[in-house]
Amino acid sequence: MIGIVGIVIVFIMVFGGYVIAGGKIGIILHSLPYEMMMIAGAAIGAFVISNDKHGITHTLKAVGKVFKGPHWRPQDYQDLLCLMFQLIRIARQNPVELDAHIEDPGASSIFGAYPRILADGEAVALICDTLRSASMNYDDPHQVEEVLGKRIEANYQESLHAAHTLQSIADGLPALGIVAAVLGVIKTMAAIDQPPEILGKMIGGALVGTFLGVFLAYGFVGPFASRVKGVIDEDQHFYNLIREVMVAALHQHAPNICVEVGRQNAPAGVRPSYNALEEALRASKASLAA
Repeated sequence: MIGIVGIVIVFIMVFGGYVIAGGKIGIILHSLPYEMMMIAGAAIGAFVISNDKHGITHTLKAVGKVFKGPHWRPQDYQDLLCLMFQLIRIARQNPVELDAHIEDPGASSIFGAYPRILADGEAVALICDTLRSASMNYDDPHQVEEVLGKRIEANYQESLHAAHTLQSIADGLPALGIVAAVLGVIKTMAAIDQPPEILGKMIGGALVGTFLGVFLAYGFVGPFASRVKGVIDEDQHFYNLIREVMVAALHQHAPNICVEVGRQNAPAGVRPSYNALEEALRASKASLAA
């Protein structure tokens, strides 16, 4: 919703100011379809050339983040801590029982209680792979922390592909606007024998290309790239929290201490309060006992 508000503000401020200043919107509207075809078409073509099918799909999906915002909500962070508390507690009390949960998370009653987390394959894989490694005595906390850090960083860099692609498009749009403007000038020069009022409109139409290139780059595509990166950075905290709790567990801290380490490392905006988490953990203990 905020993204839509921003788009409306950009349009109103730019074109409203132009009209109030006495500008004739008709010249822009007349040239807009042709200039947009050249500039946007060239940008889309360049985007297709520089990406494979996976990159194109990934970028198009990422644009939705501008309007949807981060995937993980504050409740998800609390649910994640409760989930990991239950798994760590079972790992300490009955490692054999843990195998059923980490080998088939989809059939696990513990994972099933948190469907949003279960639907994220990477989050589930980080948890299960780490617990599985610990069960095989690969439990050096420093080694596991390094492995988890590299894995999370690799996924993070892959996620940033969409933001980098959008920023590349934004960087190229002003130049494509100049290309469209030059073509307009070429068209104008071919009609140099026309009256000044006609030439003026043709030159104005040519300059619409430069305007559109800069307007699209700095008014839309560039901010889209920044917003996508910001959302990815926010969602990254979710996976970093998994690492913090897992490493604390490998240091043989008590389960409640492990989740408290994770809670303290969560960003303030999504960090559950101590009392809220304690209440949720008591509820999870009761569900385990039942």
